[in-house]
Amino acid sequence: MENIKSIENEIISKIEKADNERALEEIRISELGKKGRISNILKKVGSLSPAERKEIGSSINTLKKIITEKIREKRDYLLKIEIDTKLIKEKIDVTLPAQIKQQNNGRIHPVSQVLDEISEIFGSLGYELADGPDIESEYYNFNALNIPDSHPARQMHDTFYLSKNNGKKGQSLLRTHTSPVQVRTMEKGKPPFKFISPGRSYRADSDQTHTPMFHMIEGLVVDEEANLGHLKWTLETFLSSFFENNEIKVRLRPSYFPFTEPSLEVDVLCDRSGSTLKIGEGSDWLEVAGAGMVHPNVLKASNIDSKKYQGFAFGFGLDRLAQLKYGIPDLRTLFSGDIRWLKHYGFLALDIPTLARGLKK
Repeated sequence: MENIKSIENEIISKIEKADNERALEEIRISELGKKGRISNILKKVGSLSPAERKEIGSSINTLKKIITEKIREKRDYLLKIEIDTKLIKEKIDVTLPAQIKQQNNGRIHPVSQVLDEISEIFGSLGYELADGPDIESEYYNFNALNIPDSHPARQMHDTFYLSKNNGKKGQSLLRTHTSPVQVRTMEKGKPPFKFISPGRSYRADSDQTHTPMFHMIEGLVVDEEANLGHLKWTLETFLSSFFENNEIKVRLRPSYFPFTEPSLEVDVLCDRSGSTLKIGEGSDWLEVAGAGMVHPNVLKASNIDSKKYQGFAFGFGLDRLAQLKYGIPDLRTLFSGDIRWLKHYGFLALDIPTLARGLKK
């Protein structure tokens, strides 16, 4: 019989010299295959005495295990070398500027873009998001918000009424604002509250600055200490962040809303002298929001103790904010579905997920 140890050393030497997967496979077949050298040695074991068969057979089995393990180790090593070589050849310089393909790219609609921007700003101020149904009842849309039966907003020419009647909660309608979300949210929870409620609203109105369906975003804070000073700071912080102008001037004027007392109109300084309206400079004022301290009757309608808790609310026309920030002259074009308009005013999505803003292009 051949010397098992010398065979082992010889095969291991071949394995170590193999420099690719093909050469390693040839060694495996020639040594461990059915017609390989080790298989041929095993065939000769049958002619030996029982004592020799036991000794030689055990040595050959041990040899097979050693060779198999050495081949596996060499194969893993060659694979690692191959991967490392590919990584070096296919290396990409990530410091190079991204190339944005100007093909048939989709666009983020300005309204969606502005909603993300506003949500990010209020999110950084600790506000949560609340939502509610587009089809409302008279109770949530008007009664719970302290809006009297004689209010003009309840007339047929202002509100889209539906045929369904909800009994004590009145006629169904398309909500005229997102304020019902505030009542519904307060009903389900307990103070303090701090949230914004963006969404669609509907009113029978259509011109250059109004559309039958539009988007609003309202905010509500209710706790034991909320006051007009907090409201003023919130409005100034939001507007300066949204219009990216730390020097923006905000003016509050007395007004009237049934659901707030006192009520305020919110104006920002603007310049109308040129062809483009500029926010944050000039000598004119532009109304951008309504706000005020939550009326005690609204708190009572939501089962909140108005003697212990108080709060403030504010509301913006989301479409109008998009129109002001990005220079869109006619509000109705936001819903025209014109792909040429969207390619001009829309935003390219960034590869890195963010609420900040898309890439204007």
